[in-house]
Amino acid sequence: MPGQAEIFKQVASAINSASSIAVCAHVDPDGDAIGSTLGLMHLLRSCGKNATPLLASGSHPPLTYAALPGAEELRPSAGAGGFDLFVALDSPDPARLGDARELALATPTLVVIDHHPDNKRYGAINLVDPDSAATGEMIWELAPYLGCTPDASVSACLFTALMTDTGRFSYSNTTPAVFRHAAEMVEAGANVSDLFRQVFESRTPGALALVALTMSRLTFANSGRVAYSWIDADDFANTGALPEETETLIDEIRVIIGVDAVALLKASHDSVRVSLRAKTGFDVGLVARTLGGGGHAAAAGFTRGGTIESVLGELLPHLPSAS
Repeated sequence: MPGQAEIFKQVASAINSASSIAVCAHVDPDGDAIGSTLGLMHLLRSCGKNATPLLASGSHPPLTYAALPGAEELRPSAGAGGFDLFVALDSPDPARLGDARELALATPTLVVIDHHPDNKRYGAINLVDPDSAATGEMIWELAPYLGCTPDASVSACLFTALMTDTGRFSYSNTTPAVFRHAAEMVEAGANVSDLFRQVFESRTPGALALVALTMSRLTFANSGRVAYSWIDADDFANTGALPEETETLIDEIRVIIGVDAVALLKASHDSVRVSLRAKTGFDVGLVARTLGGGGHAAAAGFTRGGTIESVLGELLPHLPSAS
């Protein structure tokens, strides 16, 4: 089995041999997904490659990341085609590629770059490293293999990926290597204060109203070891918040003292999307996989048919309890 350095070389070789490259991350993209997509786009273009950034869902990037360099170039996957290489980012399963799934699987060469431990290795080349804090960190490590020097645009996008997936450099995945890579990105032109302000300090009034509503519904379960809240489609109309502004909503719950795990349930007309976070070493990734989803030990999620009440009935027995 090839070592990680050899796989980096294989990815670089596939890129160097390609004439037209699509880059796409998962549906409902977060900071790592958008940052990785745009960071790789800029990196490939600096190497003289024709790279197109695609969205797996929706027609525009989330407002939180709309100011990143190149965000205006993100385009829907529907109708896109004619690529000889597709790079799937931060997507452990082809289903997570949403609207881009069929395009990815039909492209002559599919490369997967991801840091999820449950990645299904569905590409012709699979660069998967669960020890990496973010997919964006892996792209930063790919740059030397391509022989290209990351510029300020690459650095800004990949710093955003790293900053968000480490919880502002506070989660347990914040390793010495993370700080070294972050420092290199800053040296290459990433503006820390601007990026922090864009991502964490640019909330709409509707988003703050949704935070208040979510916190008003805060509920404790399993003898106080679990905290959860919920939102539904009507809440967006009532508060003026956008669905994309829920990415960090669960972090408002995660700050509560004395719990081992937290959950945020987002109900649609026939299903519930559940985001999970762990605080004390409990493996929420295992819970998510048990219920049909996936993710990391400290951050995971799944989607289940039913109502908030029915999904809670399935979920809570898998989470920490006094018994």
